[in-house]
Amino acid sequence: MRLPWCVTEVTRWESVRLTYRRHLERVSLLVHPWRLVDSTRQSSQDVEHRLHAEINALETLVETHGLPVKSTTLDKVRKQLAGVSALIDFWWQGVEQDLEQVLPTPRWRSWVEEALLPLTYWHLHVLHTRCPSRKAQLLEALKAVQDTFDRHPITQQLAPDVLEGWKMWAAEQAKAFQRASSAVEGRNGYLSQMHHNHRGLPKRRYKVWTVLHNFDCRASDGTTPASRFFRRGFPDLFDTVLSHIEDLPRPRERKQTMALSH
Repeated sequence: MRLPWCVTEVTRWESVRLTYRRHLERVSLLVHPWRLVDSTRQSSQDVEHRLHAEINALETLVETHGLPVKSTTLDKVRKQLAGVSALIDFWWQGVEQDLEQVLPTPRWRSWVEEALLPLTYWHLHVLHTRCPSRKAQLLEALKAVQDTFDRHPITQQLAPDVLEGWKMWAAEQAKAFQRASSAVEGRNGYLSQMHHNHRGLPKRRYKVWTVLHNFDCRASDGTTPASRFFRRGFPDLFDTVLSHIEDLPRPRERKQTMALSH
């Protein structure tokens, strides 16, 4: 008599787990400059509204099934949604500033924003995504935009070298959008561990670790977070610090050594 009840409970909790993971996946897939379903442009307000809806759905799921998740955890997440969403408008402002230098017509701007940029962006994230489910959804978006890009009259009219130049520009823009906070969380996690080991850190050390992370933490292509964000190079951090260090003072002589010398 107990076996059917156990099977029912296992099935129910598997369904709860899948629903929980699905909400987390939606949260991850929402934070993009374009909507995943149709690659239409998003604003920070749109993303923040959808993120709040997913967090509210998570809270309902937790309360309904009595999951061991503290309410303060969700409150902490809600406080971060506005800041995470604001990155989208900030990124679009950078794109528009670059486009203003070229003075494109509305037709060119439409090609850039609806075909070239989303194609490059989705392709970059397909390469970096490991989760099979999210990767499959990104591939669907990529295929749809690829078709739009290939059929667009501007794509067909541009010379190969000019088109390659636009693709390089789009790749730089796509890399500049830092969607995840894992790098910052890694730094904060290290600082937290140092706090635990040393019972607190001097406040000046926070500034040192921030500078090291932004100007000396290099990716596989040799770029730093600062160079990717500002899209320009910076002097080597070690050489810069070394140039401001004067000659080190000589060690003091011991009294015994001085006496023997006399």
